[in-house]
Amino acid sequence: MDWERIEEKLHILSDAAKYDVSCSSSGSHRANTAGGIGNAAACGICHTWSSDGRCVSLLKILMTNHCIYNCAYCVNAASREAKRAILTPEEIADVTLAFYRRNYIEGLFLSSGVYRSPDYTTELLIRTARILREEKKFNGYIHMKGIPGTSAALIRELGHYVDRLSVNIELPSSSSLKLLAPQKTKENILVPMGHIREGIDQWRDEKKRYKKVPSFVPAGQTTQLIVGATPDSDRTILRLSQALYDKVDMKRVYYSAYVPAVTGSNLPAIAEPPLLREHRLYQADWLMRFYQFNVEEILTDEVPNFDLDLDPKSCWALRHPEVFPLEVNRASYHDLLRVPGIGVTSARRICAARRQAFLSYDSLKRLGVVLKRARYFITCKGKYYGLSTDPAYVRRMLLSGQKQPSAYEPMSLF
Repeated sequence: MDWERIEEKLHILSDAAKYDVSCSSSGSHRANTAGGIGNAAACGICHTWSSDGRCVSLLKILMTNHCIYNCAYCVNAASREAKRAILTPEEIADVTLAFYRRNYIEGLFLSSGVYRSPDYTTELLIRTARILREEKKFNGYIHMKGIPGTSAALIRELGHYVDRLSVNIELPSSSSLKLLAPQKTKENILVPMGHIREGIDQWRDEKKRYKKVPSFVPAGQTTQLIVGATPDSDRTILRLSQALYDKVDMKRVYYSAYVPAVTGSNLPAIAEPPLLREHRLYQADWLMRFYQFNVEEILTDEVPNFDLDLDPKSCWALRHPEVFPLEVNRASYHDLLRVPGIGVTSARRICAARRQAFLSYDSLKRLGVVLKRARYFITCKGKYYGLSTDPAYVRRMLLSGQKQPSAYEPMSLF
């Protein structure tokens, strides 16, 4: 193999892949091939660090940056002047194994531009996965891209080889697609997601009845949404995410702040990516997945976008002064999750610890509660330690980050 030529291709295709964030190095429960190399288990994924300090565990490249689509926001659009390259399935397999043996990676994240057609591109991805799994006996983690518009049969075949699939929505509404990616349709994106969901459900059902069942996307499916390329509100984006979690059993929705790497008449004129907005979406996504919030509570028609100064959970709490303060010794687990400064772990610890004895204010810190935030929304044995429950005052204190005097004077609300 001509490694000098391969290195040049890798330089082009790894740089072209950096805008895709819909990957993670989570493990899966796919059974390993006897006598093979690698391991997709979470504890089997090793890490290396790039020159800028980022933690890397997957070889993340495009198969090709050739693309028949001409999406306005994409650096690999058909009309862009760019160096183009393509790696054959054999070359990708050889590079993956070479990197693995050097202990650089433990898995592969392979995306691709749409080369010739969605089905043709997917056939190349299947061939790559088949070489790695069947010929090279590679047991490591493989995450590949599900190409919008691919037939159900090819999606099913690819799903038997990989640990995770991601079909990227990119834009959160049909109007946004028409504006920036008119060659794509909502149906072409959502239909493959439905096929993946059906395959996962069938695999789970068969596992209950049969001892040995070929795996199908055991680590689930993910997607990516671009934030800030269109005028869609945060509520629109979050409602789409909630629908994906509910209807296609999405494992993760990744949010990517729009990077103004290209220009166009339909693209926003911004100097830098809206990273804080992306961060707020991740915080809200966490509230929906782990804190029992729904999207209608987090954002409303009256407030369709996030407060960039304050996190979504604190904003919700300030909008509902009638709920607080909560008595930590009596509040339900569900209610504790809604207190700023109390997380999933600390809420569970509180519920467990108060079975033995009443909790004091000082004991909450040992349970993992962030008291500089929680103090404004809780009481302990009827005592309030936030000085005032006025929402305007609480907001000022949360934004200032100023610490209260250590010699606090508790105020009784009863």
